[in-house]
Amino acid sequence: MSEESPSAALSDAKPDEPRSVLTVEMLAAAAGASAEDGIWLDVIRKMDEVYNDLLQYEVALEEKNATLEDTQQFISSVLTSMSDLLIVCSRAGVIESVNEALASLLGVDAAGLHGRTIFDLFADEESREYAGRLFSDHSGHAVEDCEMQLKAANGSAIPVSLNCTPRYNGVGKMMGLVITGRPVGELRRAYQALRRAHEDLKTTQQQLIHSEKMASLGRLVAGVAHELNNPISFVYGNTVAMKRYAERLVRYLAAVHGDMPKYEREALRRELRIDRMLDDLPSLIDGTVEGAERTRDIVDALKRFSATDRDERRAFDLVEVIERAVQWVCKATADQFEVSVNLPASLMVLGSPGQVQQVVMNLVQNAADATENARERRLEISSRAGEGEAVIEFRDSGPGIPAENLDKLFDPFFTTKPVGRGTGLGLAISYGIVERHGGKLTVSNHPKGGALFCLHLPLTGQ
Repeated sequence: MSEESPSAALSDAKPDEPRSVLTVEMLAAAAGASAEDGIWLDVIRKMDEVYNDLLQYEVALEEKNATLEDTQQFISSVLTSMSDLLIVCSRAGVIESVNEALASLLGVDAAGLHGRTIFDLFADEESREYAGRLFSDHSGHAVEDCEMQLKAANGSAIPVSLNCTPRYNGVGKMMGLVITGRPVGELRRAYQALRRAHEDLKTTQQQLIHSEKMASLGRLVAGVAHELNNPISFVYGNTVAMKRYAERLVRYLAAVHGDMPKYEREALRRELRIDRMLDDLPSLIDGTVEGAERTRDIVDALKRFSATDRDERRAFDLVEVIERAVQWVCKATADQFEVSVNLPASLMVLGSPGQVQQVVMNLVQNAADATENARERRLEISSRAGEGEAVIEFRDSGPGIPAENLDKLFDPFFTTKPVGRGTGLGLAISYGIVERHGGKLTVSNHPKGGALFCLHLPLTGQ
């Protein structure tokens, strides 16, 4: 056996290489198993245990160092890739870390900012004073979207929108602030793009509403034409009669102002029936005026219905709108479709009568389509008491709505009608119109059969 001491053998061993371990048996044989050698054996055993612990600690430390390096690399890559500005500073405002986005914006070296105060970054006194108030407030409140001026390397001011969040240590003590933000120019461009997209969406929505309205009006042209035909025919007939009367009057007045003898004028008066004509003229004129006013009212209703009056807000009679919508739809529908209207004399609501009429016409037309194959084609329109609102119920005699379709009925482009009979937009647009009027539109199946639509609109209180 070599005479090298155990301690020397331990000192020569390398952590990464296998080493010779002096066992108790070997030491006992070398020392002759004496009592004094036993003490050395205990010392050597303790040294061996400590060395093993040191090796385990070293391995664990290397693993933690590797994890820490990976974490630091990850954080560094995230901070480098951030387009938003980032500043980490102490409670006194001393900059501890910034990202490349901030250094690039200001045109300075990121490392050169460490240790400086954040107040050096601002271009005007107002921004520095505002920042001073933020750092003097230790309540821990976050600040969002505060617009301030940063100073670039060339001395120019860069407006930025900053968010400030307190930073705490492991025991909850406030250590400083984390400040993030971006140049206001980018935000303004983003807001402008968002505003343009919103305006485009509103325009498209309005065009969609108007297109559906024109489609509804196209389906009702026959009814509207019939509605216009009556007063126009009445006006035309009265005008023809008054034209004949005018010719008689011209002939009679010529005789009155001429040299015709009196007895001949009287004979001519009886022949032309001047007295009867004069008695008939007031009623002809009144009838003509009434027909013209009726035509004017129908045309005005058509203009209100077809006009793009999304922003119109005025008080109007809901009962009048419902009756007009029912009349138009029924004129364009087969005679077998019966609509009973049981409403109060007046219900005053606020909004656009043209758009509300579009909603009612859609509901009545849907009821006519739903009852097309029913044994009895009927729609009942009634009202019930509501707190501060008008509640109009539309119950048809159709087969009702399948349960799986109830939740999809107001979805855009959803329709159960055959191709060419519906766009799937009528109820979706009606739902949006009612919502904009501060009301709601619901649908269910009536316990006694048929679909039940409920239109809720707030009353004006008048």
